[in-house]
Amino acid sequence: MTEITLFETEHIEYLGDSVGVIVSDAHTFGTDAMLLADFAAPKKKTVACDLGTGCGIIPMLWLRDGLCSRIDGVEIQKQAVSQFRRSIAANKTERVFAHSADLRALDGVLPSGRYDLVTMNPPYKALRAGRESALPQENIARHETLCTLSDVAASAARLLKYGGRFCLCIPPERLFEAMHMMETHAIEPKRLRTVAKNPDSAPWLCLLEGRRGGKRGLRIEPGLFLYTADGNPSAELHRIHRDYSKGAQQV
Repeated sequence: MTEITLFETEHIEYLGDSVGVIVSDAHTFGTDAMLLADFAAPKKKTVACDLGTGCGIIPMLWLRDGLCSRIDGVEIQKQAVSQFRRSIAANKTERVFAHSADLRALDGVLPSGRYDLVTMNPPYKALRAGRESALPQENIARHETLCTLSDVAASAARLLKYGGRFCLCIPPERLFEAMHMMETHAIEPKRLRTVAKNPDSAPWLCLLEGRRGGKRGLRIEPGLFLYTADGNPSAELHRIHRDYSKGAQQV
């Protein structure tokens, strides 16, 4: 990475292979984003878009792994977009692009029907569900203050090619709702994987893939466990983290 201006509370998280992403107290990332980036599994020639990209962690993970011919990241929060843009500049890449935009209004920002893959790590809680944070950026990330699951599915459907894939992560209690919203917008749920802390724990996250215009038929993959029964990071978590400098973090 080249030298880049960092502001108060910002630092660089090095992901491996000399690729890093600028994070801050307001805009950082968690294990769920890394799991989604891995689950989506783009190819080298994939044209991808990450909605609500935040600091740009998912595009930067794909950049690290040499994946995608082009990656567009859409984010509505100005500070997060600033971090993402400076990460792009620092990593000297010409195939990752940051867009300061509302995913509900992408006409004139991104073309319809262009993308092989769209991803999003959406707000997990519906509006007024659970305790809200005093920090606006946390509310936007955690609650549907600026977009709903229906908005997300509609945006993905607009962006995807026929046969293109939409991948998101969602808590188990909202899985049926996410599937319903996909189907409402002509995206057929095709693949599901649950994530649990260890073999003795209930799933805390679902990784879901839908295909625009796909036929009926959902494949349920073996569950992903982040830790073994004795508390050590699992082999799969090590694979997903690769040489990310901070290593596996407890969920």
